[in-house]
Amino acid sequence: MGFDAATAAVQAALDAGARYADARVMHRRYESMSARNGDIEELAQHESIGLGVRALVGSGWGFHAVPELSDAAARDAGRRAAAIATASARVPGPPIDLVPVEAAVASWASECAVDPLGVPLSDKGDLLVGATATMREHGADLAEGLYQIWDTTKWFVSSEGHRIDQHIRECGGGISATSIGDGETQRRSYPSYRGQYGTTGWELVTSLDLAAHAARIAEESRELLTAPECPAGETDLILGGEQLALQIHESVGHAIELDRILGWEAAFAGTSWLDLTRLGSLRYGSELMNVTIDPTIPGALGSFGFDDEGSPAVRRDAVREGRWVGVLAGRDSAAVAGLDHGGSVRADGWARLPMVRMTNVGLEPGPHTLDEIIAATDDGVLMDVNRSWSIDDKRLNFQFGCEVGWEVRNGRRGRMLRNPTYTGIGPVFWRSMDMLSAETVAWGTPNCGKGQPGQVGHTGHPAAPARFRGVRVGVRA
Repeated sequence: MGFDAATAAVQAALDAGARYADARVMHRRYESMSARNGDIEELAQHESIGLGVRALVGSGWGFHAVPELSDAAARDAGRRAAAIATASARVPGPPIDLVPVEAAVASWASECAVDPLGVPLSDKGDLLVGATATMREHGADLAEGLYQIWDTTKWFVSSEGHRIDQHIRECGGGISATSIGDGETQRRSYPSYRGQYGTTGWELVTSLDLAAHAARIAEESRELLTAPECPAGETDLILGGEQLALQIHESVGHAIELDRILGWEAAFAGTSWLDLTRLGSLRYGSELMNVTIDPTIPGALGSFGFDDEGSPAVRRDAVREGRWVGVLAGRDSAAVAGLDHGGSVRADGWARLPMVRMTNVGLEPGPHTLDEIIAATDDGVLMDVNRSWSIDDKRLNFQFGCEVGWEVRNGRRGRMLRNPTYTGIGPVFWRSMDMLSAETVAWGTPNCGKGQPGQVGHTGHPAAPARFRGVRVGVRA
């Protein structure tokens, strides 16, 4: 049924005058559960299925979506998409070309050892209830846990001959403990402030072993209430892998989205400081900085077989030895920029227009370990697990806050610090990186916002602990 409806929609768009058309049928099932203080708080389950059609006429795109797959509805959607494209093309503009991609007839499925939707609800609930009860027993005033599951099947057809089906299963979860003191509130989370997620089965959640970490994070949240404040000044900064993943996401991933660079996507969170004339020559960071765009990483949250334009998943360089060399692109934006590849276009559902999104954007491993980085640091601060973030609309100037910090003195980790923050300018910050660990984790971000109407993207960020020299930390009085 999925291929039939998509094929009918594409043909109707062509019959109505489109020179190119593609259609996606998407069926998604979603489940989430949250617990608080030893009790289940909410269970959400829903599913949707529908068809989205894109049509290209001259210099204008048109898009239309319908929540049914009958032949009549599909053909009407194709005609409407072509009509919208025709109306858009009346506004003068350069012709839109698409970089070539081989038409694929293929199937792809993500790796999944344990179907997350097949795990009994009672088992999932027991996991969250037990972990949050343990956090309460160990001093947390507010103990929370959650998991989320997405099970998505897609059927894609294009007028160039694509016929692709994909089955993508994603899941993850996490816990957090909040302690409240006299004018002070502190939180500790595991494995990150929103949990860890991947394109894989329930085995990911099992591997996190949430219950084993519940007591520790509750005790750390209470300890933070009386820990000394992070001092202000310039020092060496060591970032844990989870925080560095967000740093990559905000100051690299969004900056290298080609639609932002071209000014096409500026409404939600701005544009980019990058200039295409400097692609291949701009010094983005130190020679340790090697950032890849890689949707082929097994189990990472930004992985797939084909994007929502039918381009196959391919690994590419974004930054090589500190030099900016690549972007996240779609077939149309790549053609405008004179590039020869897209491959980074996705939509968060059948009712949304596909747009340039991050896949797995992350750092290649370095030559060090976290212990070696600490041992090589005479005076610094180690920070980890994000608490807050702020970055300007060009993805250049930023300030981040973390849940926890530790003094580093004479090569040893010292006392815990509360409310650690740091600030910087993207390329200056990345050029100061002089040590990078090999202990890489592909952190998953399931809540990346972009576009109007807003879309939520799932992205991955391989990252490991790293050291940055001369960074301003703390808050000046």
